[in-house]
Amino acid sequence: MIANHNAVIDDISAMQLALDQARLAAAEGEVPVGAVVVLNGRVIASGYNAPIGSLDPSAHAETQAIRQACLAVGNYRLPGATLYVTVEPCTMCTGLLVHSRIARLVYGAVEPKSGAVVSNLNLLQNGPYNHRIDVTGGVLADECSTLMSDFFAERRARQKALKQASGAAKPES
Repeated sequence: MIANHNAVIDDISAMQLALDQARLAAAEGEVPVGAVVVLNGRVIASGYNAPIGSLDPSAHAETQAIRQACLAVGNYRLPGATLYVTVEPCTMCTGLLVHSRIARLVYGAVEPKSGAVVSNLNLLQNGPYNHRIDVTGGVLADECSTLMSDFFAERRARQKALKQASGAAKPES
């Protein structure tokens, strides 16, 4: 959780905090996605991807941050709050934004495979929801995208090295 709850924050500063959360996820071997929730200019919660470590497929960065934010304000809804997340939300997380009544979503990089806000389903525009969310995309997009690309490139390199090492360890017939 972010320690300084009193800081007045702008989009760039908030996304930098979300990137810090994403780096924590990467350090734990999780896909590096981070999120922070800001209400009335103050960070009230943060979270990062943790489905592997928590054995919980719903433990996305958005879910982690929104759960903390709801506890912080004592309400299951977050009217007036902004969620900052390093990567465009998936279908599950987009639904969570609607149900928690987040007022504004700010994301960094698009997610062409599973993004549900602009890349694919456009759920916030096309969905039958009774709640509208203001969306701003592309904030620190290059940094967010690079963090993801570097993580997966590193993971592929480790898997290739393991495969080569296991192949070299096999006895000849």
